[in-house]
Amino acid sequence: MNRSTPYTVAFVYARGGSKAVPDKNLREVGGIPLVGHSVIAALEAQFVDRVVVSTDSERIATVAQEFGAEVLGLRPPELSKDDSAEPLAWAHSIGQYEQMFGEENPMQLWMSVPPTSPLRMPSDLDACVEAFQDSNADMVITVTDAHRSPQFNMVNETEDGYVNLVMPPDSALFRRQDVPPVFDVATVAYVGRPDFVRSLDAITTAYRNRVVAVHIPSDRAIDIDTETDLRIVNYLYDAKNSDE
Repeated sequence: MNRSTPYTVAFVYARGGSKAVPDKNLREVGGIPLVGHSVIAALEAQFVDRVVVSTDSERIATVAQEFGAEVLGLRPPELSKDDSAEPLAWAHSIGQYEQMFGEENPMQLWMSVPPTSPLRMPSDLDACVEAFQDSNADMVITVTDAHRSPQFNMVNETEDGYVNLVMPPDSALFRRQDVPPVFDVATVAYVGRPDFVRSLDAITTAYRNRVVAVHIPSDRAIDIDTETDLRIVNYLYDAKNSDE
């Protein structure tokens, strides 16, 4: 472990409920449950010191432990609903950690490793820690190239049924390549100071502060939100491993 880096605790947030993809966090890619992919990546990252799972599910907790994660106790049901604000679960887990291990191993850097991006690499997580150290940021996020631009081919619908560009440009644009680059937020990782993370009431609140981004190639940044996403990720995973 490189001790020039802050003591970093990686949290895998994996609740049991999921409507679009039932039991999503336990669905498999390449024979490994999604929650297991997150634990493996975090354990293999050079700058991660500890891996913890936050879940409301005994089953997910057991699987995560089998892959090497620690479980500090189940997450309360009120923090595990479809409409629960994710930063509340973040704050809860940080509080759990500090209560149990804060004196022995104070957490200097918090990391979230969502199970929905199983194609990430451990080096992607290390890059987020390095980006945090190299900046004056409150939080580091991951992004990937966007294939739509709000100034060119993204529209919203008005009350009278017409559509307008989400962000009309100041002058005529003829190609998407002519607009300023924009990026999609990826769920590969989030990194931040624990006190800053605990201050958030919504993820979007973070952007009022100093946020920097680590760019991830699109083939490692797919976020599983539907059954189709899961099929695509399995295809890419199998193709990658068949080439090795």
